[in-house]
Amino acid sequence: MIDDQDLAYCREAIAEGSHSFDIASRILPRTVRDPALALYAFCRISDDAVDFSQNKAHAVLDLSNRLDRIYRGRPVDCPADRAFAAVVQDFEMPRALPEALLEGLAWDATERRYDTLSDLRGYSARVASAVGAMMCVLMGVRSGDALARACDLGVAMQLTNIARDVGEDARAGRVYLPLDWLEEEGVNLDRFLSDPRISPALRRINRRLLAEARRLYERSEAGVSQLPLISRAGILAARHCYDAIGGAVARRGYDGVTQRAFTTARQKFGLLSYSAIQAAIITLAPRSPMLYAPPLEETRFLVDAAAKRQPDRTGWSDQVISVLTQLEAQDRVRILEPNP
Repeated sequence: MIDDQDLAYCREAIAEGSHSFDIASRILPRTVRDPALALYAFCRISDDAVDFSQNKAHAVLDLSNRLDRIYRGRPVDCPADRAFAAVVQDFEMPRALPEALLEGLAWDATERRYDTLSDLRGYSARVASAVGAMMCVLMGVRSGDALARACDLGVAMQLTNIARDVGEDARAGRVYLPLDWLEEEGVNLDRFLSDPRISPALRRINRRLLAEARRLYERSEAGVSQLPLISRAGILAARHCYDAIGGAVARRGYDGVTQRAFTTARQKFGLLSYSAIQAAIITLAPRSPMLYAPPLEETRFLVDAAAKRQPDRTGWSDQVISVLTQLEAQDRVRILEPNP
């Protein structure tokens, strides 16, 4: 069980750092909401630890140590780690899922860029779909079909975030848009990163990215019928709150550079009501054939892990060991560099 004080800390962290999830979580049942708050708080704090660190390699290596301690039952003495350790124990959380999130954060630390949409989906699988798969575990859902749709939702949410934050990322020297799309549109990447400005080409790229997100949002809805009745409205609310951000980007001419799209509290609460109605309709409607669509190739490993189609591991995967080794080398170089 999660300690009450640790849970209060997680609740506050989510209220400050993830408004969309904070709103959506309010209509989840407590048996799901409390562990979900612990899960999201650990993920949010982990993401921030890398994003705002002056030494991203060291930050990821520290997270790898913290995750290792959580799975050994000896978490670091801080509320988010203790709360997530309780979730891991109570729900037998497959290690491959939070490990995938860590791998995505490691990709951020190495400033990886993504040549194709498939590559970007692979990144989105790690930093977002892994969380969706963990949410299914919290709800006791291990069906491969439901997990595939949850992973669709995670990728859609991350693509929405990327479309919204094109300018913010560029000003920080980051680019997540597929490089082949930029090349097709004749966008000079170095010039854009040195002086981020909106252009017709970037509007078309963002429109294309949000069209892919919308396709995956629609696919994801088929999986809601496989969730516990009492959790359906909350998951739909999260889906609609993020999709509404994409709608706000679209209404601004697909400009994710000069302004950051957002939704108002009034809009979010309206989406809560809509989600409750839709959840009731889904309960009465026949199953959508889309439920049985195969998972994206980029998320299949998460579906297999959460569905327990493969033995759970007690140590790091080869892929994660590879990227952590790269980060360790990067961290050593930084330590040995003379101060200017």
